[in-house]
Amino acid sequence: MTSHENDAADTGVLGPRDRPAFAHIEAARDRIRPFVHRTPVLTCRTLDRLSGVRLFLKAENFQRVGAFKFRGATNAVRGLSEEEARRGVATHSSGNHAQALALAAQERGIQAHIVMPSNAPAAKRAAVEGYGGRITPCEADLASREAALARVIAATGAVPIHPFDDGRVIAGQGTAALELLEDVPDLDAVIAPVGGGGLLSGTAIACHGVRRSVRVFGAEPELADDAFRSLREGRRLGPRPPLTVADGLRTALSDLTFAILREEAEGIGLAAETEILEAMRLLWERAKIIVEPSGAVPLAVVLGGRLDLAGRKVGLILSGGNVDLCRNPQCNFWR
Repeated sequence: MTSHENDAADTGVLGPRDRPAFAHIEAARDRIRPFVHRTPVLTCRTLDRLSGVRLFLKAENFQRVGAFKFRGATNAVRGLSEEEARRGVATHSSGNHAQALALAAQERGIQAHIVMPSNAPAAKRAAVEGYGGRITPCEADLASREAALARVIAATGAVPIHPFDDGRVIAGQGTAALELLEDVPDLDAVIAPVGGGGLLSGTAIACHGVRRSVRVFGAEPELADDAFRSLREGRRLGPRPPLTVADGLRTALSDLTFAILREEAEGIGLAAETEILEAMRLLWERAKIIVEPSGAVPLAVVLGGRLDLAGRKVGLILSGGNVDLCRNPQCNFWR
């Protein structure tokens, strides 16, 4: 552990800027257990045959709100003091974190303020409102989102809960890998998608807390490869234009997640857009589960042979399953 990590573990109090330790992930598991689903670990002989790898699929598409994000949001909300909780919570998000935070707040009986860009899908806005979230619209660029969030916090006093740049959120996300290794303790490696890095950071800390020899990799689209480039060059780089079909992975690492991944992740595998869509189709057709493009990227990396894992036992975290089956062009591959 780093000295910073030891400090956080010693106090037992994890702040948003703190790097979580393994003990914080264990505490998060206990804190959120009554509220989240323990998602299944699935296998598929066809995928094993096609990949040459023994795959174990941690199906976070079956998590509440359809994604792993509910773990981190619930850990952050349930960890608030009573005084903090009375102020409510706030974030900016156009996707799964918005829904997750709105539901986590509703279940604690507090208000969630969600800044959502004007181009957010109507279905996701409706879901946030259905969970009791109070939406503030803004323009789609990051500067507008951050400015709108600052105004909301100034007006309401709400506690900000960032989608990934928050130690409490990272600790909650790490509980998925903790469950995976409890169910399949002899895994050789675990692969998780990486966008902002919260899931992969929590996954790496959890895996190495259980067994240091577990290899931990990220999976990233070639068109959104800032994590790959950042780790290769040893400095945090900004994102490319958001062109990838894996819309949940269009964000860039934060200073916190970059620091964790530099120490804990063995590498990042990249996948082309066609490979991501083919992996998603295989999960739908062969494993019989609906997974969104971001959640299919780990399988795409394995099928593309980007990592040296032949014959190994490998856990894949399928991060979510939220796709609009009627309107989303991502799903038109069968037409």
